[in-house]
Amino acid sequence: MSTVDTGVRAPAAVPLPAPSTRPVGRPLAAGAVAITSWMLVAAALVLLALARPTVDQNMWFLLVDLTVGAVYGTVAAVTLSRRSHPVPWLLAVAAVGGGLAGFGATYTMLDMRRGDLPWVEHISALQGTAWMPGTFALFLVVPWLVREQALRPLEWAAVAAGGALSVWMPIASYRMDAHFFDWCRVAIALGLVTALAVEVRRRRGPVEERTGLGWLVLGTLVLAVSFVPLVVTAVTLPFWLTPALHLVSQAVFPAAVLVVVLRNRLWGLGLVVSRTVLAGLLATGLVVLYLVVVVLLTRVLPGDGTPQLLAAASVAVAVQPARIVLARRVHRLVYGDAADPGRVVRRLGSQLVGDAPVADLLASLAEDVGRSVRLESVAVLADGLEPVRWGEPTQQPQELALRHRGERVGTLEVTPRAGESLSPRDLATLADLGSVLAASVAVARAAADVDALRVRLASVRLEERRVIRREIHDGLGPSLAGIRLGLQGARNLLATDPGAATELLGHLQGEVDAAVAGVRSLSHHLLPPVLDELGLGAALTELGARHSGTELRVDVETDRFDGLHPLVAAAAYGIASEAVTNVVRHAGATRCRITALRAERELVVEVADDGRGVPPDAVPGVGSRSMRERAAEQGGTLTVSPSPGGGTVVRAVLPVDPVPCEERHG
Repeated sequence: MSTVDTGVRAPAAVPLPAPSTRPVGRPLAAGAVAITSWMLVAAALVLLALARPTVDQNMWFLLVDLTVGAVYGTVAAVTLSRRSHPVPWLLAVAAVGGGLAGFGATYTMLDMRRGDLPWVEHISALQGTAWMPGTFALFLVVPWLVREQALRPLEWAAVAAGGALSVWMPIASYRMDAHFFDWCRVAIALGLVTALAVEVRRRRGPVEERTGLGWLVLGTLVLAVSFVPLVVTAVTLPFWLTPALHLVSQAVFPAAVLVVVLRNRLWGLGLVVSRTVLAGLLATGLVVLYLVVVVLLTRVLPGDGTPQLLAAASVAVAVQPARIVLARRVHRLVYGDAADPGRVVRRLGSQLVGDAPVADLLASLAEDVGRSVRLESVAVLADGLEPVRWGEPTQQPQELALRHRGERVGTLEVTPRAGESLSPRDLATLADLGSVLAASVAVARAAADVDALRVRLASVRLEERRVIRREIHDGLGPSLAGIRLGLQGARNLLATDPGAATELLGHLQGEVDAAVAGVRSLSHHLLPPVLDELGLGAALTELGARHSGTELRVDVETDRFDGLHPLVAAAAYGIASEAVTNVVRHAGATRCRITALRAERELVVEVADDGRGVPPDAVPGVGSRSMRERAAEQGGTLTVSPSPGGGTVVRAVLPVDPVPCEERHG
């Protein structure tokens, strides 16, 4: 397993599902297709050199046949070597058919020169029939099959009709069927329907299948329209229009098929494909521009070479703008969404400001990353969050560290599709997308921290209410009830024994004073006013003074805490107050010392007593949990340990600056 972020150790390997059963490539068959098609093209070129024919309109069709053999033979071999799919087999039929047609044409040319070649009648027939099955299948069958989803009944019917027509057309041509041109019209109509169906899929089909479909629509449309000159009789069209349209289709159709069938995984061929398509489109477009300008200007300007010069100037001006526009579109054809990581980042970033639940945010982003980069699986792992997974891995994943503001917040694990690998471009795209994912992880962790803090806050509030309820129920409540009964007794004695009533009222006065002291003690225990008015030092001093005159002597040593944050001061006072309360209730001590000192960026609070200490089997109570929670909420620590001279030491270390919520539980 490779790791993008250096210095980060990969996690332990986990059992993976069984390898995918999707079909793999057929390299032997691919080699046979490439050798056959290229040998036919090479043989045709040799025969052409030997025949040395005169250049006429037949050369246009010969150029188409040889180009089909070379281009589709290569595309079929590349695709078939990596994926066994019906489409490359149909491309192979087109390639071999084009090669046979070219061979038949040049064989006939050589026979016309020499006149003694054998089987010329049968071989010559190839130039008019061999190219038909594959070429008609290109725009009648192939576009229906470049998909991952299963075909529906109507689509199967279209495939069957296109396949039957592709087989019938060479038979009808060889038999010189009187209805041949009617069959051509049917093929054109079915081709237009096929182009329309692909366009509908491009707009409404699954997002992961849309890349390249626009170019497939263009190629299908051009191939279908290229047969129009064969069936139009009302208007005389240039003889070169049909072969020219075939050549135009070969500038985009093979690349579109390659991209769609292989789903953007071109195994290092991306640069070759993009440059080849760009060159073909640019050359075709400039030639068309030149011819159009020449034809238009010839009618309005004298024929002294001026139209040709102006056409050349138009081509020169159009080269750079056309190259920029076409390069952008071809780049997107080859690489899909990965061609523009910024666009994907913007789309992912827009989800961060949406109203989707935080729990669904990472799942949605992981799916978007997987579909944009054409991955098999994506997993986002972060401490404190449930793992988010999209897809099922069939191999060991590659890791990418997710960093937010310089801190590693999680790990992105990805696997390419079966039989594929991640290119440098893919890794660069994932690095760009990682920043959005890292921000999303930070948002999700912050949300989880807020939820956890809300739960802890509710728990602390509940516990404080229990403490107040206990103090009121066990202390103030019974005292007030006793005073009420005493007052009723004094009232009854006023008429019969005024002296006894006076003595009872004096006793009740003491009870009221004790209740008032209890209420004051309870309020100071929660948060004394002096803490807000005079600060932590004065509050701790008052805490010690409240025990003067009792059996416990409390000494206080504090620094001056100018500018101490109220949250830190409240946490420190709460810890000290709870620790002293525990000493009073459980320690049996005679002396207690409170120390609060500042050490650089930390506040150290200690409460030490000379009591009996904490038994080894003691269970932490509410007070101990409350102190630890107060320290943890400020990003600090709390320890309870035996004192060397006997007794217990409670020591809290708190950061002077309050810790943000997202860092407290990171």
